[in-house]
Amino acid sequence: MEIKSSEMPLKDGGKIYHLNLVPEELGNTVILVGDPGRVPAVSARFDSVTVKRANREIVTHSGMLNGQFITVLSTGMGTDNIDIVVNELDALVNIDIAKGVVRPERKSLNIIRIGTCGILQGDIPLEGFIASEYGFGFDGLLQFYDHGDISRDDIVEAFVRQTGWDERLPYPYCVKGDDHLLQTVAHDMHRGITASAPGFYGPQGREIRAKLRFPELIHRTERFNYEKHRITNLEMECSAIYGLGKLLGHRALTVCVGIANRVTGDFSANYQPAMDKLIDTVLERVGRLEVNLTI
Repeated sequence: MEIKSSEMPLKDGGKIYHLNLVPEELGNTVILVGDPGRVPAVSARFDSVTVKRANREIVTHSGMLNGQFITVLSTGMGTDNIDIVVNELDALVNIDIAKGVVRPERKSLNIIRIGTCGILQGDIPLEGFIASEYGFGFDGLLQFYDHGDISRDDIVEAFVRQTGWDERLPYPYCVKGDDHLLQTVAHDMHRGITASAPGFYGPQGREIRAKLRFPELIHRTERFNYEKHRITNLEMECSAIYGLGKLLGHRALTVCVGIANRVTGDFSANYQPAMDKLIDTVLERVGRLEVNLTI
């Protein structure tokens, strides 16, 4: 079945619409960062950079690192942007975009998000590295897709029950990160469930002037415990990366620097050295990953 141009638009030159890339410009390992300014900070560590593209908040650099062709690109903030980015990454490797048809043999990408987060547990230190064993979505994005059994519904049901999740909120979902990436890239980091919120203020329990409808939600979230699973941190992208990644057959991992502890009230005003260390750690370990995998 041919995919209509309205469903998968292209730019002049056959570039996928939002990422502004053609397939040859994408590596098998893709580093996702939120901040466009972080892209050159990552690619400066490559041995060479041969591709530079920019479109709105999406900035992409691709090049060689230790004999591998890899990509770093910025997503901006939020799961809505992740919906665009992951679908278009998949299209670049698994759809003949010139013909608009799915390729008979499909590839699996390594997708690794490097970001920042808020810490929800008092025993995790400020600027600690946290790897997301699961992505837990407050955002509802995956509910728009026929996602079958990829969500850990037992964890979701326990969370709904323990927190008194309100039916007016999007129904949560919970998707496991990739075991190979967890073991290869994040074996020595703090681990837990990462909750992804559809906003920074109200959805994360911050009250400035607008009053919160559910002021106890974050406190209930930090107290959640089910079969030794707990929610360690809170950010805005992981759940969509894990959900769409699993749905489309890609390996996904999120690793973050904890820059604010919501339990203790502490904030790291200068977390850049910790972020630099996390970037170096991930890139050093990327060389051990399996690439060119088929789904």
